Amino acid sequence: MTTSGIILTTLVVYNIALLAIGWWATARNRSEVDYFLGGRGVGPFVAGLSYAASTSSAWVFLGFSGFVYTLGLSALWMVPGIWAGYALVWLFFGPRLRRESRERNQVTLTDFLLEDARGPLRQVGAVVAALLILVCFVFYIAAQFAAAGTALVSHFPLGGSTAVVLGAGIVVLYSLLGGFWAVSVTDTLQAGVMMLASILVPVAAVVAAGGVDATFDTLAQTMPPHYLSPGGPHTGLMLAGFLIGTIGMSLGALGQPHLLTRLMAVRGDSARRQGFVITMSWGVVVYVGMVALGLSGRALLPELANSEALFYEAATSYLSPVFAGIVIAATLSAVMSTVDSILLAAAGAVAHDMGVNARYPHRQILASRLVMCGIAVVAVALTLSLPDTIFNRVLFAWSALGAAFGPIVLWRVLGRVVTARGALAAMLAGFVTTVWFYWLGASPPTGDWMSVAAHLPGDPFERVVPWLPALVALLSPLNRR
Repeated sequence: MTTSGIILTTLVVYNIALLAIGWWATARNRSEVDYFLGGRGVGPFVAGLSYAASTSSAWVFLGFSGFVYTLGLSALWMVPGIWAGYALVWLFFGPRLRRESRERNQVTLTDFLLEDARGPLRQVGAVVAALLILVCFVFYIAAQFAAAGTALVSHFPLGGSTAVVLGAGIVVLYSLLGGFWAVSVTDTLQAGVMMLASILVPVAAVVAAGGVDATFDTLAQTMPPHYLSPGGPHTGLMLAGFLIGTIGMSLGALGQPHLLTRLMAVRGDSARRQGFVITMSWGVVVYVGMVALGLSGRALLPELANSEALFYEAATSYLSPVFAGIVIAATLSAVMSTVDSILLAAAGAVAHDMGVNARYPHRQILASRLVMCGIAVVAVALTLSLPDTIFNRVLFAWSALGAAFGPIVLWRVLGRVVTARGALAAMLAGFVTTVWFYWLGASPPTGDWMSVAAHLPGDPFERVVPWLPALVALLSPLNRR
């Protein structure tokens, strides 16, 4: 059988399994809480692995490995920030999120954010939060659909549009059927496949490069000195900005609805603690693997035109056809594991937070499914009309939501009150500041201080600075009753 045939067979079997899980989970959805939180009965294994898979996605396989390939050792500063994000979410945010969501029947992250809000501004805050989630998640979903399209086009005679629609259709179908249970169980399966690929591909690439020592010897001879320097080409204030921005990516995890709902759904504190160990263990294997792939890939393929294609190139070049098929399935698993969670969170933002389900109390699951379909259609249209790198799309959505919601989550976990006005001011301050610096960074530098700040290596003004105006809003008179 040809490589394409093996890949196709693997994908067909794999996706039949995903759809079967979706069908199995359909019977478990009797209420809105079942559909969006799995009835708050998710165990540590499913919670931990589904969280890990959802937070990493195709961005790790394609974007992060390409980031290491391009920058060298300085890219590794991103890893401790990401692992710190795991610890903060599970160990610091987790206890209150789990306990309060159960005691006060909170279904979405927005419910948690606005628990103290009163009066007509509360609904305004819920609508604004839902709109921010939609804007960011449509970009995020588009990035994942683009990754799925790239994977399919690379191995089958498909057009880009056909590949995107096909990949999106599979994800939407099983997510529609089974809700949170389908999403979580399929994510658990996908996390296992992703971990296997994170071992197979890097090991094959390192062996092909002659081993670890030979890889570093080749890089030392062929790359500029700063490639193997922890600080890269940066020094002084430039280095400080790079480190703050790169490590500060962890802040984004503190405001992601599709991740924080995993803590709201886990069945108990013991399960939460075990889930953290599982998440962290998975993260260590996967990120170490992608670092090894990025460095060995640079030694083997120094002139790769598209760094985000490194994972595919290494898989097809250094693995047998059978394992290459598994690896391509793993890439699509990474896509699906994030898209399904994000679709569910976005559907919850519209169906629950914007009051759609309240208008149709006997048709809540149907309304949620229709909303999910609409969001998927918009994301597919964006994928086909606004191409961008996977890395850039994900980072924008990640940073914007983190700055909009993360400070409020932090404030509430610390036991502070957040009023409707305070929540609105903090959300808008964090989001607008992120968008402003993102826009400045995407524009040609002009020489003024804001433009210079937006073009600093590591993008600290996009990833970290937006938290400051949001926190100021929470400290201001706007957040007083």
